[in-house]
Amino acid sequence: MFDSDYLPYAVAVIIALPFLVFAKQFVNSFIRLKKQEINFLATKSNSEIKLQALERMTLFLERLKPSNLVMKFDKGLQPHEFVFLTEKNITEEFEYNASQQLYISKSSWQDILTSKNNVIQALHKTYEELNENSKLEDFKTVFLMSYLNSEDYISDTIENLRKELNKII
Repeated sequence: MFDSDYLPYAVAVIIALPFLVFAKQFVNSFIRLKKQEINFLATKSNSEIKLQALERMTLFLERLKPSNLVMKFDKGLQPHEFVFLTEKNITEEFEYNASQQLYISKSSWQDILTSKNNVIQALHKTYEELNENSKLEDFKTVFLMSYLNSEDYISDTIENLRKELNKII
């Protein structure tokens, strides 16, 4: 039936076949595990990027608080100089962090934008309410008091960012 010349080859194939099947299953399992690992790492790095974005925007909001703004510049400035430099500083830091909007929710980004605009409006409103001869310390006091007497939109925004963070973690 079988030619004796082919018998050693047939035996070798019969012996090698289970090893080839095992090797194929091993390679397929290895590839599947590597794909799962890559997906896990991609998800992890995406979460880390979102976490960093939330951290950066929280830091921006902390710096935006009037209690921190009034500590920034030299006491020898005139109120209009303080308003100009503070607004410039806020705008530059906001522009530096603008790319973070890609990693946080639209509503959180809108809250951050609203907080920034509200602080700038409060600066200008305070300046308009004081007379030209007002000292910087008077300006800072009125600015702080007007913020304290209004809705704490910055803390509300930070709380919303904290809630967004809890969804990620």
